[in-house]
Amino acid sequence: MNTADHETYPIEVAFPDISPYAAGNAGLPYAWTFDSGVPGPHVMLNALTHGNEVCGAIAVGGLIDAGLRPRRGKLTLAFANVDAYARFEPANPDASRYVDQDFNRVWSEAILDNAARDSSELRRARAMRPLVDSVDWLLDLHSMHERSAPLNVCGPHEKGIALARKLGVPAWIVSDAGHPEGRRMRDYAGFGDPASPKEALLIECGQHWEAKAVDVARDCCARFLLLAGVVDEPDLPAGWLAPRTEPVKVVRVTDPVVARSMDFRFAGPYTGLETFPEQGSVIGWNDGEPVTTPYPNCVLVMPSLRQLRPGVTVVRFGQLLD
Repeated sequence: MNTADHETYPIEVAFPDISPYAAGNAGLPYAWTFDSGVPGPHVMLNALTHGNEVCGAIAVGGLIDAGLRPRRGKLTLAFANVDAYARFEPANPDASRYVDQDFNRVWSEAILDNAARDSSELRRARAMRPLVDSVDWLLDLHSMHERSAPLNVCGPHEKGIALARKLGVPAWIVSDAGHPEGRRMRDYAGFGDPASPKEALLIECGQHWEAKAVDVARDCCARFLLLAGVVDEPDLPAGWLAPRTEPVKVVRVTDPVVARSMDFRFAGPYTGLETFPEQGSVIGWNDGEPVTTPYPNCVLVMPSLRQLRPGVTVVRFGQLLD
């Protein structure tokens, strides 16, 4: 598959006006925190880490509009990269992923503390950092370039796999260490420390603009809040919980495939979760050299060439554990 071979997906959902949420309620624009006054964890549902991933914004905005309040602990409902979201154009929907750099690659102390570095995304991450530092449980809502089954991305540690299993949705769980380009919010500080009680999951709800991704986002939000114990089921908006229909499957990512140049192509129209029984199967070519599966029953995790450039991860190899 070459860069010219991308399928064009229809935009099935309206991008909501999020300006009514701009004021926030605790000194940070587009972030709303509600404190029950009863002991419990601080849970954060985060949307718009990338500006073209609208399903999370619909879910988070829906919970604000519904007046959801925690019975225990604190609940934060936040929109992250609002500047990128404001740039969305249906004629070029991928262009609003970020303004200057990927918001989900700046979450390391070395980058956040480096005063010599500046970008729209870094300014927003630094503003959000004190809030994120106070969070015990984080659910970061994402979507994918290609139309594939939803994924629960739980990080590299056993605590993340255990939490994803308890959540139970989506059925596909991906355990990985992130990207060479930089650290994700999901892996920031205590979220990425196996010894810390802090928890985080990143949900890839489906293709960016498909209606089904909104249903997945709502279901995952509802189940995450129940699992954290900050709300009871009657508190949730009607119809948000969907039946669990599939057993979970855990894929541990072992190797990222990073483009060396603009000369990368796949051997087929992969969209994700394709499984190759034979070790050594050719799945593409990187700068003219074959890219082969490193072990039997190798799973392709989120293959995409839409953001192709040297140094970008174009696919990851995963080992099916279950």
